[in-house]
Amino acid sequence: MQHRNARLTPNGRYQMVRLVEERGFTFEAAAAASNVSKSTVWEWVGRWRRADAEARRSHTRLEDRCSRPTRSPRRLDEAAERRICAVRRRTGWGPRLIASETGHPHATVHRTLRRHGLSRRPAVPRETVLRYEWPCPGNLLHVDVKRFARFSEPGHAVTGDRTRRSRRAGWIYAHSVVDDCSRLAYTELHGDERAATVTAFTRRRSTSSSSAGSSPSA
Repeated sequence: MQHRNARLTPNGRYQMVRLVEERGFTFEAAAAASNVSKSTVWEWVGRWRRADAEARRSHTRLEDRCSRPTRSPRRLDEAAERRICAVRRRTGWGPRLIASETGHPHATVHRTLRRHGLSRRPAVPRETVLRYEWPCPGNLLHVDVKRFARFSEPGHAVTGDRTRRSRRAGWIYAHSVVDDCSRLAYTELHGDERAATVTAFTRRRSTSSSSAGSSPSA
């Protein structure tokens, strides 16, 4: 990958090579024209001269080379890597536990797992969620009452002042009913949660839901 501060892109390298090969520039002149060092010109012109016709046509010799080493003499052999992968699949252990099992450094184990695509644990299949749902609208209602504090003046979320409070402003109660089958919800705000209030609220909900086809059963 070309880093952001690179002086030459593959196209810029090609233009630099053309200065030497086609226009007869010296290496010093080509370096000055391309704003690079003489050794850089030597490198890319040398690669171009060693390339065959196909590589010159596709400009592949002007691309950045992979920084990966061609040989890794200290890399584990295939048998050791297979054993590490087998322990990972069998136990799901992390690199440190696998290292204690196999006798290899945990950093080596981690690189091996990453190389074989096993550095992340496989997602555990989720169990099927069992949900109960009443088959007929109106047969099962969920009733709840939630208490909220009243305020007589704007709070700190608006004023930014936490020292001022609405004292003795009272409470307000949200009475809610949700039909288990249709999920139809009905809510009213009241000043208390007494039995008479809840009963009257439930009756009004029954009247309201009848028009929606979710009349509660007796």
